[in-house]
Amino acid sequence: MTTPQTPRSAIPPLFAGLCDDAAIFPPGDLPLPQAVPAHLAHRTAWYADLVGPFLTVPARIGPLAELVGEGGLAVSLIVPDGSAGLEPALRALADRPQLRLVGLEVPADPLDDVAEGVRRVRAELDRLLPAHAPGLPVAVELARGPQLLLGLDALEGGPYRAKFRTGGTAAQAFPGELELASFLYAAVYRKLAFKCTAGLHHAVRHQDAATGFAHHGFLNVLLATHAALGGAEHAELVEVLAQQDGPAVAARVAELGAAEQEAVRAAFTGFGTCSIAEPLADLAALGLVRIP
Repeated sequence: MTTPQTPRSAIPPLFAGLCDDAAIFPPGDLPLPQAVPAHLAHRTAWYADLVGPFLTVPARIGPLAELVGEGGLAVSLIVPDGSAGLEPALRALADRPQLRLVGLEVPADPLDDVAEGVRRVRAELDRLLPAHAPGLPVAVELARGPQLLLGLDALEGGPYRAKFRTGGTAAQAFPGELELASFLYAAVYRKLAFKCTAGLHHAVRHQDAATGFAHHGFLNVLLATHAALGGAEHAELVEVLAQQDGPAVAARVAELGAAEQEAVRAAFTGFGTCSIAEPLADLAALGLVRIP
């Protein structure tokens, strides 16, 4: 007799925790009184395994703690002020026991010397985290541009992940296929785990009808990461990132074995999205997630 699938098993391991909840960030900009109940609903829904932590910033810590109350909330804190903002942000969060810190994201300090900007953030993280949050997953955001590889060099060999921006509210915020391929290749080559942020609401590469912006697909990024782990060069990664045939992309994803899936997700840890519904709907439409 076949055992019926339980709601919690509806999300395959490849997609577990893939989508961090960035509902309060652009372009969604959901007010906290709406974003918090929505997140709590996600956490108890049949697709809960898809959803990562609630993303917030230091300025929202107080209001967020008041909304959450005694129920508690797992949060990943984005500290926009670089190394200077880390200590006050961690102290503010420590005073709010309702908020459980499960992740930290911080941009490299904006110096002309990108590598030095990364080193300063690393030094401050090394100083603070043993006392405040030992073993916490941390992503250091690297600015796009000609010194990106130097920033990755400065992260190499350490415990922190890289963070790369894949979109935004303007056309220039979206890197092309070659630029993203170069980042993926460089991160995998250096054995650096990474997360992406912005612009990855949908599964497959497409052009947004409303804005005209060309968006990367998160399944394309998963497949390109898999290809990079297998030794693919830039041209092949570009080809994978440019693929817009949804069923073809989904078929390639479905072919990944358990060990391949595990390796891909160890490298590409997830992405922030202001919409949980859109990636979920795409996965269901492509047959990669079965709605119970």
